[in-house]
Amino acid sequence: MDKTVKDTHFLGVDIAKHKFDVALILNGKFKNKVFENNQTGFAALIHWLTSHQVNHAHACMEATGVYWEALATCLADAQHQVSVVNPAQIAAYAKSTLQRGKTDEQDARLIARFCERERPTLWQPAPANQRELLQLVRQLQHLNESYQAEQNRLKTSTGDVHTSIADTMNFLSEQIKQLSAKIDQHIDQDPSLKQNHALLDSIPGIGDKTAPWLLAYLGTGERFGRGKQAAAFAGLTPRPWQSGSSIHGKSRISKTGHTDLRRVLFMPALATYGRKKAFVAFVERLKASGKTPKEIVVALMRKLITIAQAVLRTQTPFNAELHAN
Repeated sequence: MDKTVKDTHFLGVDIAKHKFDVALILNGKFKNKVFENNQTGFAALIHWLTSHQVNHAHACMEATGVYWEALATCLADAQHQVSVVNPAQIAAYAKSTLQRGKTDEQDARLIARFCERERPTLWQPAPANQRELLQLVRQLQHLNESYQAEQNRLKTSTGDVHTSIADTMNFLSEQIKQLSAKIDQHIDQDPSLKQNHALLDSIPGIGDKTAPWLLAYLGTGERFGRGKQAAAFAGLTPRPWQSGSSIHGKSRISKTGHTDLRRVLFMPALATYGRKKAFVAFVERLKASGKTPKEIVVALMRKLITIAQAVLRTQTPFNAELHAN
């Protein structure tokens, strides 16, 4: 057995917004500790592992919102192995072990045992340029949501409150404009991002609002071997509902994936459904098979991300003959 594998220790991490609990399996026993979910806490965790002579940890944590990302990146940068799993996997594992209680410490121990037994797939942090792009587009999304919320409040406000809301909207509008320019600049100044943005722009329906999100998550297309894997990452793969001969439920998309990608792909798919000639044959075929407009739009969302993955991976612009059907 490889010495690195033999010397690996398993670390379960129960992550939350402000702190995280860890459980380290050491000589068959658990060592537990709580850290702040910030850079100070991350440094303390690395020091704690070193104090226990743990040079090769396989850490496992749940994909809970965005709270896990900074810690996972820090551990990977420190040359530890990291797995990020769907919370549903841990919940199912808890049921299989008949776990009765539920505390943060117990959850960390459960995740450590899951990691030791299942050896989940390793997670790799995206390159720095993609990580920065993802932060930028997420911030832009937050600003747009804030602007929309203020716009809704403006309709029912009067007097000084109305003026205050209008001032806030003007501020947010300027911030949105500046951040949008910064995103464009970030892409234009990076040769890889610029080239891949041009490739995504060749896909009908994918525009300047969608392409940065796809760049941030898919990168150069090397993250996934096939388009179906990218679709699964976005939670756009079908989830059959069938058992025996009597249960034949309606299939739905799994939604076990990134909400960001499903959200940004909806409008391009909707526009493609109504106006893009490149996918007419695909849409007509689905109509003929009895699919509803909603089902067709979801199918187009799945098709767009699989095409984006193929275009990036092959570094070849969209070809209607290859991707239309």
